Amino acid sequence: MAAPPRREKMSAVDTAWLRMDRPHNLMVICGVLLFRKRVSLARLRKVVAERFLVFKRFKQRAVETPGGAYWQADSHFDIERHVVHTALPGRAGRKELQELVSRLATTPLDPARPMWQFHLVDNYHGGSALIARMHHSYADGIALVRVILSMTDAGPDGPPAMPFAPQPRRRAAPDDAMGQWLAPLTGVMHTARKVGATLLEKGAELWSDPAKAVMLANQGTALTAELAKMALMPQDSPTRFKGKASVGKRVAWTDPLPLSEVKAIGRALGASVNDIVLSCVAGALRAYLVDKGDEVADVMMRALVPVNLRPMEKAYKLGNQFGLVFLDLPIGIENPVERLYAVRANMNALKGSYQPVLALGLLAAMGSGPKALQEVLLQALARNASSVMTNVPGPQAPLYLAGALIDGVIVWVPQSGDIGMGVSIISYNGAVQFGLITDRAFCPDPEHVSARFGDEFERLVLVTLMAPWPRDGDLDPAEAEAVLA
Repeated sequence: MAAPPRREKMSAVDTAWLRMDRPHNLMVICGVLLFRKRVSLARLRKVVAERFLVFKRFKQRAVETPGGAYWQADSHFDIERHVVHTALPGRAGRKELQELVSRLATTPLDPARPMWQFHLVDNYHGGSALIARMHHSYADGIALVRVILSMTDAGPDGPPAMPFAPQPRRRAAPDDAMGQWLAPLTGVMHTARKVGATLLEKGAELWSDPAKAVMLANQGTALTAELAKMALMPQDSPTRFKGKASVGKRVAWTDPLPLSEVKAIGRALGASVNDIVLSCVAGALRAYLVDKGDEVADVMMRALVPVNLRPMEKAYKLGNQFGLVFLDLPIGIENPVERLYAVRANMNALKGSYQPVLALGLLAAMGSGPKALQEVLLQALARNASSVMTNVPGPQAPLYLAGALIDGVIVWVPQSGDIGMGVSIISYNGAVQFGLITDRAFCPDPEHVSARFGDEFERLVLVTLMAPWPRDGDLDPAEAEAVLA
């Protein structure tokens, strides 16, 4: 009798993401690559076999037990189950592709197989699209983007655009992902593991007993005080984006913005690319609520923002190594410049925060402790936010996959608990792309939100060009208001 496939223990954090699946919120990272020409299915499968499957994890399935989870090789692995082919009907475009992605976003991956799939879609604007679906337990967004890039070429016939080997460490650029915040922190993963062990015992108690959280905030160390602060955090404003999640999803995306223009406006206004795009997101959400006749005065919407905790030279390694911070979005502010400066202030207040380390510790506790504890901690994290928002800096040179030029990249971040909105910003080849996924019960028409993203950026461009500037310091929001009047 043949020996059973070798098992490999799953990390506590990866186990947490495996356990976090809910019918209304699948822990699946979705992305789309757009191509102007048709992509060959045979060539795509060849590329996947040669470059993607060198990561043995993608030939393994996740097996959950009462005591944890492990990875086990799929002895019946068949690439044709994972790289599949379909076509859109008629003269299909963005609307039809959005509908297909929306359906797939609520379609569970088969747990009896490795939980990933590539859907090659023909007949999209005369070319192709590639929909990627990967379970969050395999890796975080930073690692999965690196894995996808490992399949790309610098030209139609090579050479590879992204080698597998780790790259020399470089200093974070000013507009890199928010992981640069953590540069002053050392021993992040060790600290997170210690925090996770403590939270396994104390976490649920703190969230259920505000008095103990207050005492901890007054008497504890910086880490424990931050934990107490998270436990005592009030919920954000009630809006139509918040409630009991359903099982339906809708996706949308924008036309890309030139990255050079976003950076130029950021430099003029003293803000980062993150600040600019998040203020535009806040403005688009505000405009949508106003159009629906909802009250927006003093509305504050909170987002869970992933923060990378791994050195970028280890971005190729699978697994989840990121924390989370809570970011307040000032939906109630109409003035685009005032709103931008409020976003900037909120972002700056989070720099150097221990929230990412604590969140990673929470995830470790969720993955190693009983499911009852996981549910308490998951709901505690989710109840204080209405969305998940992520910004992934991508390559700024054109890339090819299976001989076809990649014309655009969109990603959608999964949501946990009853959170019903995911916002993703990704840059590629000199452009910034905004992707939105929403719960049908909260926002059945996310394209009406995404359509306002560009409008909000144009308002910032207008005031930057037209408003009178002071000799030094920030632009006066009142001057911006006068330009827009």
